[in-house]
Amino acid sequence: MGMLDGKTALVTGAGRGIGRGIAIALAAAGAKVVVNDLGASLSGEGVEKAPAQTVVDEIVKYGGTAKANFGSVSDFGQAAAMVQEVIDSWGRIDIVVHVAGILRDRMIFNMTEDEWDAVINVHLKGMFNVVRAASVSMREQKSGRIISMSSVSALGAPGQPNYAAAKAGISAKRTISAQRKRRTTAIRPGGGKAPGSAFSALRQRMNSSVGLIESRPTSAKVAIFAQKKWLCA
Repeated sequence: MGMLDGKTALVTGAGRGIGRGIAIALAAAGAKVVVNDLGASLSGEGVEKAPAQTVVDEIVKYGGTAKANFGSVSDFGQAAAMVQEVIDSWGRIDIVVHVAGILRDRMIFNMTEDEWDAVINVHLKGMFNVVRAASVSMREQKSGRIISMSSVSALGAPGQPNYAAAKAGISAKRTISAQRKRRTTAIRPGGGKAPGSAFSALRQRMNSSVGLIESRPTSAKVAIFAQKKWLCA
């Protein structure tokens, strides 16, 4: 018996990196997974079906259940459709993990409006689009768990003002949802700073104030810990 047998999940941005690791980990734990990925480059350009489909093929190869979705989380209708795909396929949606994101790094004084909007639209608006759609069904079910990827950059990143603002917004959205008694959490992948530094102390204070989980080793493992703590209740 897997820890998540009978559960269904949507993982956005699951064609590569952290999202891929989480989708595979969920499937290995027994969940049926819709693997969403637009297949864009790190800067958000282009469309390719191979990343999402490759992850699905890998999951199925080892006995799991998964379907690919190639929609954009930044599009309200496409985000709703990927949630609906989970429901149409398996009858309900139990888990949403929002990982999708892009980068358009630049200092604030030479960042264009398009560079700002592109990052906010995928990270922050994308989270709203997906969570909004999923929360309707989760409310009707009286159950459901939402995990989103924030970042230590939310504490400030001079060369990433758009990314930092989006990740800080994700942290704030998690706090609001928790106050509404929904089971949500945010994970801040990061590392680098030595324990005991002023930066580390600030991170610890902020994490404890909004209930975040900070991940240094592998975000997939931390997400599974979060799922064990919240998703199986």
